[in-house]
Amino acid sequence: MSSLAKKRRIFIIVALAIPVLLLVCFVVVPAVDLIRMSFTNWDGRSADYDFIKFDNYVSMFNNKDLWRSLGNNAVYFCVHLLMIPIELAFAVLLNSKLKAAKFYKTMVFLPYIINGVAISYAFSYFFSPVNGAFDGILEAIKLGMLKQNWLSDEKIVNFVLAFVSLWRFSGYHIVLFTAALQSVNHDIIEAATLDGANAWQMFRYIQTPSIMLMVDFILFDNIRGAMQVFDIPFVMTSGGPGYASSTFTLYTIKTAFTYDNFGLASTMAVAIMAIIILIYVVQNKIIHGIILKGDK
Repeated sequence: MSSLAKKRRIFIIVALAIPVLLLVCFVVVPAVDLIRMSFTNWDGRSADYDFIKFDNYVSMFNNKDLWRSLGNNAVYFCVHLLMIPIELAFAVLLNSKLKAAKFYKTMVFLPYIINGVAISYAFSYFFSPVNGAFDGILEAIKLGMLKQNWLSDEKIVNFVLAFVSLWRFSGYHIVLFTAALQSVNHDIIEAATLDGANAWQMFRYIQTPSIMLMVDFILFDNIRGAMQVFDIPFVMTSGGPGYASSTFTLYTIKTAFTYDNFGLASTMAVAIMAIIILIYVVQNKIIHGIILKGDK
């Protein structure tokens, strides 16, 4: 082996060793410890704890309020999932020769860079039943009969919170899609244009397949975000009324820090990791199956 090849090999090993070491220290080891803790009754303060085998898992599966909270997460997941094709369409529009496209990109991205707690407080006042701006807008356009208790009605509260989440994160997805579309080979697009491809054919057969890695990332980000949503329901409703707007993460944090049951909270954390992985695998197979079926 030549001297240059040896140096290159050493450089690759060193370059990979540092991120792998960080991954092991800050991801693998905490994950293993989390799984170990899920079999204990640790209260978060005591030096001692007991291994209680699968008692936490049995308790978790029998907790109706926890699974209701998970059902609330499903509202966020479905709302964001339905919005992804629209976000992609907006990205295609912004990627075209649209006047003031940079201005629109900045405007749609602004909500994402604003602190989530600040956004939650702002929308709490916006949907306030006392002097909320949203009810005022409905009154102004003669739709006052549509006024609701937006943050205390169990039937609609999760959809209102999901709308706030959508307002915050959709711009982020649009910017990611736009960046991915800009990486599509322009020679292929020009060739398709010369061959007479219309806008839909360009979008369906060239642009979308070329950015599938970004589509996969945004689908995964949707699952992760929907399953781990915390700040919006915590600030706007505190999970109420009752557990009507509680989420899996909010319930887990309350279990740990309000009820001092870190063992059970660890079990819930393990469960949410497994759920995220499972949904992503299933969703990925379905999406790719639809794409392959459409290509035939």
